[in-house]
Order: sequence, then structure tokens, then C-alpha cells
Amino acid sequence: MPFKRKRPVLKEWEQLRLTDTELPGYFDQPANIGLILGEPSGWLVDVDLDCAEARALAADYLPPTPARTGRPGAPASHWWYIADGAKTVQHRDPVTKQMIVELRSTGGQTVVGPSIHPTGQPYDVLTGEPAVVSAAMITTCVEGLAKRVIELRHGEQPAPPVRNPNALAVDRYRVDSPTDVERRALAYLDTLPPAISGNGGHAATYTAATVLVHGFEIEPERALDLLVQYYNPRCEPPWTEKELRHKVTSAATKPHQQPRGWLLNQERVPLADPGVDISALVSQATGFTTPASIVAFQDCDEPIESSAGDPGPLPDELLRIPGFVSEVMDLSLGAAPYPNVPLAFCGAVALQAFLGGRKVRDPADNRTNLYLIGLAYASSGKEFPRKVNAATLHAVGLTKSLGESFASGEGLQDSLNDNPCMLFQTDEIDGLLQSINKAKDARYENILGTLLKMYSCANGFYPVRKKAGKQAAETIEQPCLVIYGTAIPNEYYSALSERMLTNGFFARSIIVDAIKRGDGQEPGDFHPTPRIQETAQYWANFNPGKGNLEKFYPTPKIVPYTDDAKALLIDARKACEAEYKLAESRGDPVGTTVWGRTSEHIRKLALIYAISVNHREPSIDTSAARWATRFMLHQTRRMLFMAQGHVAANPFHAECLKAKQKLRDAPDGTLPHSVLLKRMKLDAQSFQKMMDTLIDQGDVLPINKPTAGRPFRGYQLIDAT
Repeated sequence: MPFKRKRPVLKEWEQLRLTDTELPGYFDQPANIGLILGEPSGWLVDVDLDCAEARALAADYLPPTPARTGRPGAPASHWWYIADGAKTVQHRDPVTKQMIVELRSTGGQTVVGPSIHPTGQPYDVLTGEPAVVSAAMITTCVEGLAKRVIELRHGEQPAPPVRNPNALAVDRYRVDSPTDVERRALAYLDTLPPAISGNGGHAATYTAATVLVHGFEIEPERALDLLVQYYNPRCEPPWTEKELRHKVTSAATKPHQQPRGWLLNQERVPLADPGVDISALVSQATGFTTPASIVAFQDCDEPIESSAGDPGPLPDELLRIPGFVSEVMDLSLGAAPYPNVPLAFCGAVALQAFLGGRKVRDPADNRTNLYLIGLAYASSGKEFPRKVNAATLHAVGLTKSLGESFASGEGLQDSLNDNPCMLFQTDEIDGLLQSINKAKDARYENILGTLLKMYSCANGFYPVRKKAGKQAAETIEQPCLVIYGTAIPNEYYSALSERMLTNGFFARSIIVDAIKRGDGQEPGDFHPTPRIQETAQYWANFNPGKGNLEKFYPTPKIVPYTDDAKALLIDARKACEAEYKLAESRGDPVGTTVWGRTSEHIRKLALIYAISVNHREPSIDTSAARWATRFMLHQTRRMLFMAQGHVAANPFHAECLKAKQKLRDAPDGTLPHSVLLKRMKLDAQSFQKMMDTLIDQGDVLPINKPTAGRPFRGYQLIDAT
């Protein structure tokens, strides 16, 4: 394989068998090495542990084997066995669709040392003797491990419906005189999940239809034929032809984020021999190389495509930073009557960001000022992180640097003029955004303008307006404004306008979902522990720079990158630039605005990670860079997805979005007419006009069917994603 690559590019590499004399011709320059798996290698198989939880639990579920490999970023992530007859099986997270664990066999390959990972990390050389196990045993063990990871993430999952034993067996290559485009489209279709009733079936089928008619530009009638023959038999229950036709029509007429024919424009790689099981090789099965918009900064070897819709809330392993942040989180979680991990995380990060404000920077002059917003429902523990932060700052004499609300832009300027580093903790920040959005005077616009400028001036200075009686205007040297705001999820996104999405405030914010309330407990003491107070006091006393009796003019301490961390951050920047260009090509102003700030956020978070781990001698290492990259790439996609579904261009559009959300929250995306009418709180004429629009747009399917009593009349959301 090419050097620092994980995918083979040679044509028919599955059949390649090199002799000693042929080796110099293939390895005449730096290259990576992959081991062919399954039957060609005497049934050598690889259990690929693609996530941190799977690696942590592997010893409890997998048979012991002396043969284990990995790399520094994912140690012992590959367990090797000899398993005669084992087949490739993939297990993905049902919510995020990310790979959890994969049993790789015939048709697949795995990279081993002395190869080099794309991040520059060396792979381990395979040295131990793989344990010999039965195919049934290793398959069952891998399945049990995946199930346990899913339970830890999402709770116990419902059992999947029993497949119809009489369902047609579909051969994706057996097409009557297939064109090359259709062959590629069917190979792609084969990688998509089937539609299962009650488990996102509408969304899955709409995606399949979109791939055919929009991604591959197949004529709608032919796309319908392909769905009927090759996708529908896998669905439970199968769709009627009328239902499939409706989805094809919607996919052909609705607007999409990707340009028409985008799958045709991907760089091609040859399809594997139809006789080879290629299920382990998703990129080969789709017929494309990995596009620039695919990111591989997580600790798993399976890249995740950036345009995959909703990535879901942040996984728990990303809501932790070692050191001070975790200590403050634990204090908050122990004190709150309903502990909430995402809110505790936001509060602790905000506190660390404030304490490091004007005192540290990275080599690229990024600072610790952040606008953090935690979204949670009422009575879910929003106040306890604020209490912990306030008690900590009071204990070290920094209470005057706390703020609660923004009365005006001028008031915000005056606060920062008195205390150039401030932590504002405000509840119901959506109310402020609503006021800014709907205000007819300049006062709220001035607040927004001040927030935007303060963020950008953290490594410079902010000129304050000239006051009466003053000879000249004053300046705030390197202001650090940290915001920790909380809001109700739907209220927050509804408060955003299209203009607000593109003027920079949304892009400057880091929004974290904290929807699930923790189990109740007896409230505890929220005052800082001696260790927390000692660290906070260190920051309160640490004033690098120059000054006089009245002012402190900082010269922040530079927190260095390690070489490996710098390389990771450069790769992250390039990935964000690729996403920006993709949004630019689609004419997406929101996407360009948000992706334009993501790399900056990554570096700010890596800096905060470093000073949390070691406040006296911090260094931005690979752990900091990798965590910050994973965190922000996930959150950027989540923010864009949520904004797309909530932000309205006008009041009528707002009502349409609200109706779609109520259907999305309902079982199977379906509600009776009378129930939805009551929940929307609209008059009958306005409601019917709105539903007619949604039906005409292909967003909602009207349902009319006879029952034992009155006929059922209702609506079903088509694109449940």
C-alpha cells in the first residue's frame, strides 16, 4: 500500500501473491504493508477494536491470544486468531453509525508494522502466534462485546425484528445488462442499512433513493426498479411500490446539500471480484476512494464521512479532560441532586478557560476565551456547575470577575474595562438571542456586536468608547470574555435567525447537548476541595507580563506543541479547510461560517486541555490535539445538523419546522391530525396550509386508512433524520 495509507490501490490486490523475486519490484520505495485475511492466509482473522470502550472491555469478552497489534493512538486494537471458516462481520453504533468492532476475514486486509499510520504513528509488528478458535466462538464473542458497548452508550437496545426466511436473496452484481454506473450504485446501495419499521426506516429508504437519483443521477423510473429489486427485499416489512415511488420522487425534487451527481465525481477505484466477500472493505465496496471530506482523527481505523447527517450527542469519553477540569466536574456531579455530565463538563471547561485567560497562549497565539452553551431541559441540574464555579472564584478572591447577564453592549465593555478577564454565567441565554433577533432598537444589536468583537480581540486590544469627562477613549488590553450559558434545546435553536447563523455568533459558540437528566441523589457540598482551591489560587496569582499599580499588561506564557501534536493540528486544519471548500461549492453560507472557525476552536480546546493536565508546565501533546480534534469535528457536525432542522427564514417556515420536529419526536414519526393540530396551537386554516406545504415539499406523508371506528387521518414524517 502507499506509504502512510491504509487502503490498497493495486487492481485486484485480493488475488496478488508475491514471490521472493517479485518483492523488490513492489517495495522499491517506502510503503505500508497489509496482511491478507481469511482463507488465503490459512484463516488468519483480525478482531479490529475501533473504539475506546471496545478496547477496554476486550479482555472480558474475547478469547486470550498472544498476537495483538496496534499503534500509540490505539494500543492493542487488533486481536489476531486462526478461525477456520469465519466470515467478516461489522458492528456499528445504532445512533452514530460509527464502527464499534469488526471481525475481518476473507476479502479483507489489515495494516501491520513497520507501516506508518496517516497520523505518523508506527504500527506494531505482528509477532505473537494467533490463538486457534472456532468460527462460531469468535463470532459470538465479538457480537457480545459490541452489544455491551452499545448498552453502555445507549442502554439496553430492543431486539431486532426476525427476518423473513422467505425473503429474496439479492445478488447486487446480477443485474440485467448493468451499466457501469448502475453496478457502482448497487455496490454503494449494498453498504446502506435496510429499513426496519420503528427504527428510522423512512430515513434509511429516503437515503437509498437519494443515492440513486441524486448521487448517481439514475433516472427516477430506473431508480425505482432498482429499489424494488435490490433494496426492498432487505426491508422489514417491505415497502409498497407506491411508497417507494413517493420517496424516489421526493429524492429527485427536494434540495440536497451535495451537488447533483456528487457520487459520480468521486475518484474511482476498481471494484473487487464479485466472487470475493468485500464487506470488510466499505471504501472498495462503494467503488470510490476516500474523499477529502472524510476525517480519520478518532481512535478508530474506520473513517466517518462528514456529510452523514446527525452524529448524535457527544459520546461520554469526549466529555472528560484529565486534571483540573475532571476534578471540578466530579465536584459538581457529586453535589448536584440530578448530576448532568455534559453540563458539569461545560462548567468546568469554562472555569479553566477563565483562569487561564490573558495568562497562556499557544504558539499560534490562540487564547482560552470560549463561548460555551449547554442545552438542557428544566430541572436537569443547570445551576450546580455555576454554583461550583462561583464558590471556587470566591475562595480565591476573584468574585468581582463573575457576571450574570448582558444589560447592554456598553455595560459589557465597562465590565471588561474594570476586569479584563471575566466569566459570565447566564441561564436562558436563548432569551437574549430572542431579544437580539426581534429587537427594533439598536441596544441588542450593540450587545451582539460587542460579543463578536470581544471574541476576536482576545490577542489584541479592544477600544472602549470615549466617556464624558475623559480626555481620550480607553483600550482593554487582550480582553478575555468567557461565557457559560444554558438554555432549553428547542428554544435556543428557535431563537437563532438565519442572519445570526452567518454573522459569526453561532460559529464562535460551542454548543453541547445535555438533554438526559441524571438519576437523582442527595445534594452534596459544592465548595471547592483543597486541591481545586490550590490550583485556582495558582492561576489567580500567576500574572506573566508587565504592569503598574493600576493595570496588568500581560505577556502570556507560550504553551508549546510537541512535534506530533503540531502535525495532528495541521491535519485537522486541512480537514476543516476541505469541509469549508465543500460548503463553499454548495453555496452554503452557514457551513462556511462555522467550518471557518472550527480549526481555531480545536486549538483553543487543546490549549485548555494542556493547562488542565499540568498547570505549572503545560505542553500541548498528541492526547490534547487528538481529543480537541475529535470533540470539535463531532460538535461542528452536530451544530450544523441541529441548526438545519430548527432555524427558520420566516414565521411560516418556523411553524413548518416546529411541525416536523413534533413528528420527529413521535413514535414512527407519525401523529393523528387532531393531536398535531392541538400541539401546534394554530387555527385550522393556517394549520392546513402549513401541512399542505409540507406534503407538497415531500417532507410529510398524509395517512388516511379505515379502522374499526372512525377512519384514521394523520401525518408521517418522511425524512426522519
